[in-house]
Amino acid sequence: MASLTYDLTLAGLSVGSAAALTGTGLIVTHRATGVLNFAHGAVAMVCAFLLRQFTVEWGWPLALGTAVTLLLVAPAIGVALERFVFRPLAVLGGDPTQTLVASIGVFVLLVGGAALVWGTGARADAPTVVSADPWGQLAVALALAAGVGAVLRSPKGRPPGSRRRTRFATELRAVVDDRPLAVLGGIDADRVAAAGWAFGSFTAGLTGVLLAPYVRLDPYGMPLLVMEVMAVAVAARMRSLPVAVVVALGVAVGQSQLTRLHPAGRAEPLLQAVGANLFVVALLVSALVLPGVGTRDALPRTATARVATPPGAWIVAVVLFLLPLGFAGSDLHTSVQVPALGVVLLSLVVVTGRGGQISLGQAAYAGLGALFTALLAAGRFPGLPRLPELAALAVAVLLVAPLGVLTGWPAIRRHGLALALATFAVGVGVSRFVFAQPYATSGLSLGRPAGFGGDRAYYVLELGLLTAALLAANALRRGRTGRALAALRDHEPGASAAGVRVPALKLTAFVAGAALAALGGGMLGMGLRAFDATAYDPVRGLLWFAAVVVLGADSVLGALAAAALLVGLDAGARGGVAAALVGVLAVLVGRFPGGPYEALRTAASRLRLRREVSLTPLGSRVRRRLLPAAPRRADHPAPLSGTPGPAVVPAPRSGRSHTTPPGPHTRPRPAPPPSPHTRPGAIPPPSPHARPAATPPPSPGTRQGTAAPSPLPGTPSPATEPAPGTGRNDTTPPGPHTRPGATPPPSPHTRREAAAPSSPRGLTGAAVPAGHRSGPGAVSAPSAGPEPRVPLSVSLRARGLRVGYGGFTALDGVDLDVRPGRVTAVVGPNGAGKSTLFHCLAGTLRPSDGRVLLGGRDITRLPAHARTRLGVARTFQQLAVFPSLTVAENVRVGAEQGRTADPEAAERALRLLGLDGPVRAFPAAGLPTGTLRRVELARALAGSPRVLLLDEPAAGLDAPEVTALARVLRALAADGTALLVVEHDLDLVADLAHTVHVMVAGRIVTSGPADHVLERGYGG
Repeated sequence: MASLTYDLTLAGLSVGSAAALTGTGLIVTHRATGVLNFAHGAVAMVCAFLLRQFTVEWGWPLALGTAVTLLLVAPAIGVALERFVFRPLAVLGGDPTQTLVASIGVFVLLVGGAALVWGTGARADAPTVVSADPWGQLAVALALAAGVGAVLRSPKGRPPGSRRRTRFATELRAVVDDRPLAVLGGIDADRVAAAGWAFGSFTAGLTGVLLAPYVRLDPYGMPLLVMEVMAVAVAARMRSLPVAVVVALGVAVGQSQLTRLHPAGRAEPLLQAVGANLFVVALLVSALVLPGVGTRDALPRTATARVATPPGAWIVAVVLFLLPLGFAGSDLHTSVQVPALGVVLLSLVVVTGRGGQISLGQAAYAGLGALFTALLAAGRFPGLPRLPELAALAVAVLLVAPLGVLTGWPAIRRHGLALALATFAVGVGVSRFVFAQPYATSGLSLGRPAGFGGDRAYYVLELGLLTAALLAANALRRGRTGRALAALRDHEPGASAAGVRVPALKLTAFVAGAALAALGGGMLGMGLRAFDATAYDPVRGLLWFAAVVVLGADSVLGALAAAALLVGLDAGARGGVAAALVGVLAVLVGRFPGGPYEALRTAASRLRLRREVSLTPLGSRVRRRLLPAAPRRADHPAPLSGTPGPAVVPAPRSGRSHTTPPGPHTRPRPAPPPSPHTRPGAIPPPSPHARPAATPPPSPGTRQGTAAPSPLPGTPSPATEPAPGTGRNDTTPPGPHTRPGATPPPSPHTRREAAAPSSPRGLTGAAVPAGHRSGPGAVSAPSAGPEPRVPLSVSLRARGLRVGYGGFTALDGVDLDVRPGRVTAVVGPNGAGKSTLFHCLAGTLRPSDGRVLLGGRDITRLPAHARTRLGVARTFQQLAVFPSLTVAENVRVGAEQGRTADPEAAERALRLLGLDGPVRAFPAAGLPTGTLRRVELARALAGSPRVLLLDEPAAGLDAPEVTALARVLRALAADGTALLVVEHDLDLVADLAHTVHVMVAGRIVTSGPADHVLERGYGG
């Protein structure tokens, strides 16, 4: 017994040593480059095949072949990957999700290339570099981990003579944290990253060389096996080498010891599967239970960009899908796989393309759909009778759909790399514990529905099911649900602030994706007339994900094209061609961020011949004599040759205003000379030709040289109406922080429609492209329509809020009241706790102590979207718009997901903020900052909020835009809305706020009227 335990321990140490090498390589690559290298297993497989090629096929000595493979080829692969794949991504900003797609592309490319070169069969004659004695392999793993630990050791407490090691460790950390800043600091970031990739590839090659004699050496099996032991690095949080080594050895020894168990009963197959796949269990636990290794969620632009559908593309697609009806024999038998795979890839369009959630486990749901269909049709599904094939397919879809929660539930709190690992772990778990078990799949066959046994008849049935799936996917991509999914994809915090139920929507996307994948998997199984577990292995899932992303994940045509590409290339050429092509497209994501469509359009535009006709000197003189040039007016400069007119080119994205030259039929209006007392950027005085009755006499408190704006229709004179709740009126002289040209707040009786700014430049100056405005200004009073419902007055109160981060106290017993009809401002230095207080009020951060009350209701534990539906809206300091949606769709999301049921709320908000012109149909991506600020504010107002929280609303705006913004906010307060403004612009605070709170070190130290507080408590 003791001898058996010892032998099993030695066997476990052998496997654990290889797993420790894998964990070491993944950690080194991640610490050096910030990339979680999904291609690690593929590099290991290629190196193992190369060593076999050198020694077995070409007859090289083992020592020479090993040295060339590990010391030359493996590091060269890493350097090539860094130089041509990941360095362009790092220069573009190093988005972790883009690097994830690129690493999956490298994985797919290497697997496809290996299948092309060496075939898909397994090799059993791989050379043995280190003897089967586990002590040698363990010594190699421990020595390598110790050496890496010495190099990457923290500079703290470094011994004498270790400057080179600690300096390299510091450079590694600097390059990963902020590569551009590290370059500015004199660090050769390219050299550091190349060294990290070279070493990571060396460890991958060493892992493959050591494992090859003892495992299945084929292009698919070894990469998947190495990826399973990724749990070692994830459990070590991609940081600690000792933890990775201990976990690797512990799991391997435990897996080896579990082979001694032979339980009896119905649980025997499951327990045996767990004992043989303990690394998979560790991957599931580390990916689903432990904290994630990544936070960023956005997918590359190739997944989210709106790819314009060429004219007639759908007609071409329909014709191409109908062509196989004229095929016969093996061609038609291959064609029946295309619609089925198209349905599977449509699930990725819903989950990844529209919902923005990374899902690497769709192959598992497709396989479950095929398996459940076969079990139901054979009468072997527990608790259910035998069903006809079509009924079995429908029931299988209903059974698999709820299982989408397996990946949807982790997605609620995980993003980016953590979500990728979680979904991949689910796919691997289903493959190992279900598809690979004989008790579930032995002797299982799958027929076709009655009347559709022939390939042609079955293909017609598939086209009908594909049409139904297209309609379902299109319904989830459009309408209210589609806009909510797009908002979730583009900006999850912004979607939650708009009222989108983010957790429920994520679960909906994954459940719908699981249902579509199950439908496609069942169709694929019936097309092949059998359940083939290899058709749904996790490697297939990675290939499908990469294909959909690079061909346009938010395009149903892209999914159909990917299906035809994958099936057609693999059927018409040697296996691996499709994977290699998809891999090439995926690794080029850094070179062509816009995807292959944009790259092709760019290449076509460069290759297009451009003929330029020029006159000879004689021809020029003859032309001048025959066609004398007409006199050109000074205000109509000649456009540059080949430059489109200003009415076509949108204004650049900036906070500055850009005027547009008038059209040829526009009467020039001379600009009045500025007053010597007018501050630059202030509203200019009225024209001297204006009628005297149109301009009221200035208030006694109005600064000389600053024009007081004319009252809007229906608004009482500001000189006679006191500001609500302050006791001050507009005859009070402005304080030292009052912005010149500022206007007093309107009367509480002012209608919201009449409170729109009347500045001739509007809220954004000329930030909107010419021709986009609906009137003389970018923001104009809306046309007559139903008067908006005045929100019920309600206060937002904070009582005793406390928030701490470790030993730092961000909020220390803060009390705050945001009252209706008033503008409350919070100011203070950086680090005072303003943002923390704002997040506690908005629902994105839960305080450790204290309460947040809306009226008489405690909302402390409610998330952001629930508070939005109760009437608490917010804006963000960093713009939170949805770039892939149009301006109108952005605002409509706020109306549909907010607390209002008024169908005209979105239109009213668009009119109020001057967005009801042609700009409403423009995608938000690329619009100027001023316009996007209006879009975000309009989205918040479309939900008819009772409390509006504004975080740095003037950020990126120029003086006229800030002035117009202040007018809108004063009108909202006069309409009964409670406003809280966190702002650094003290001029805006002095001009706008009724009450100002000054925060210092997590406490409110001063409160009171704006002029007194800014003069005595903060401004002085």
